[in-house]
Amino acid sequence: MLDTAIRNAEIVTAGDRFRAEIGIRDGRIVAVAEDVGAARTEIDAAGLLALPGGIDAHVHLEQYQGGGVVMADGFESGTRSAAAGGTTTVMPFALQQKGQSLRAAVAAYHAAADGKCYVDTSFHLIITDPTPQVMGQELPALVKDGYTSFKVFMTYDDMVLNDAQLLEVFDLARREKAMVMVHAEGYDAIRYMTRRLEEAGQTAPYFHAKSRPQSVEREATHRAISHAELTDVPITIVHVSGREPMEQIQWAKRRGMNIWAETCPQYIALEADDLKGLNMDFEGAKYVCSPPPRDRDSQEAIWEGLRDGTFDIFSSDHCPFRFDDPKGKDVAGARTAFRWVPNGIPGIETRLPILFSEGVSKSRISAERFVALTATNPARLFGLYPRKGTIAVGADADITLWDPAREVTLSQSLLHHDCDYTPYEGMQVTGWPVRTILRGQTVWDGQKVTGAMGAGLYLDRGTSQAFR
Repeated sequence: MLDTAIRNAEIVTAGDRFRAEIGIRDGRIVAVAEDVGAARTEIDAAGLLALPGGIDAHVHLEQYQGGGVVMADGFESGTRSAAAGGTTTVMPFALQQKGQSLRAAVAAYHAAADGKCYVDTSFHLIITDPTPQVMGQELPALVKDGYTSFKVFMTYDDMVLNDAQLLEVFDLARREKAMVMVHAEGYDAIRYMTRRLEEAGQTAPYFHAKSRPQSVEREATHRAISHAELTDVPITIVHVSGREPMEQIQWAKRRGMNIWAETCPQYIALEADDLKGLNMDFEGAKYVCSPPPRDRDSQEAIWEGLRDGTFDIFSSDHCPFRFDDPKGKDVAGARTAFRWVPNGIPGIETRLPILFSEGVSKSRISAERFVALTATNPARLFGLYPRKGTIAVGADADITLWDPAREVTLSQSLLHHDCDYTPYEGMQVTGWPVRTILRGQTVWDGQKVTGAMGAGLYLDRGTSQAFR
């Protein structure tokens, strides 16, 4: 007998949409058929869509910040919020601090996560100090242990890698078949613009966006692509914000280069003018993230890319800091100059509703494309497919039941993160997750998180399909 049967489901995968029942046993999908037979537990999914559980491939949880800043969400609150938003797997970053052993950074991050996760997790690495020890021993060994992706930064004082270091890291990634995620913004150009704006007295949060125009993202995106071409390695350009960097990715893809791309909710739902706050005041700090939101033309460009395949994945880049907190957005100095405002906004729980509402409900993208962007492609890109990212026999029974007609007004009061605001306050969405199922167990019932803290597993990963 089955453990669970989902009846009357309209199943949506990345490639199809059909009516069938889903049979679950021991946490796996064992049948997808017209009639899967008897089960101890039955779920009636009439009127709902059955989607693969969301995979959020770009989140920041309990990540070291320095300077007295503390991230709002740790693993408990972050994964709780993910479950309520229809996401069953999250992929945060184990950050190597300068001078730190990469292996030690990974061990410390596991210690922070152990026993606290409501959904499954798998870690990317962040490489900030590519020493001979890291490059020659630690990183190759960690890739073989299942940490098959890592992120590098082209900006930020304590994270930036120079071009020579980037080339060495890319070359290692090619040899070890690891996916490199690239934060593409030009470091020196941002420092130059920041200094000019401060000298002119333009220090409010709004000028954060002015300090990081599309040209610095476009240039860095082109440079990262050029380095990838030189070293013959696939890379993923993350959190692409607008038309100019997107055109660089399209140019590379047309040439047959193995370049992948990600965008995020802030680039379809927010604009640079949101950083003005109520009257060019500190309220604008709620929207400070990097790259910053752009303008309406950039939003239209992002939708073009979501439709035509320029973008492969849609992640939250959840990077939460409390607004009314001297350890968050209101850290010492933040009210005097935008450069001190912690970069990042919350979005792990609102990612799927925003894309479904703005995309599927408004007929910009199909439900199948929604699934590809939010579950199937992340699983394929980061070595989790076919265990994750699809509804098929043999896959983990990670399923989100979705009410495509439910209308909800986004509000901080609805959300389950530990941040004290949402940048999407008051936004109306159509489409909502009413049940999240992780390996056959309901972890969100539409009203409350029902899963047990610690039930989430850590997932070792295989090689990205980008190398196949």
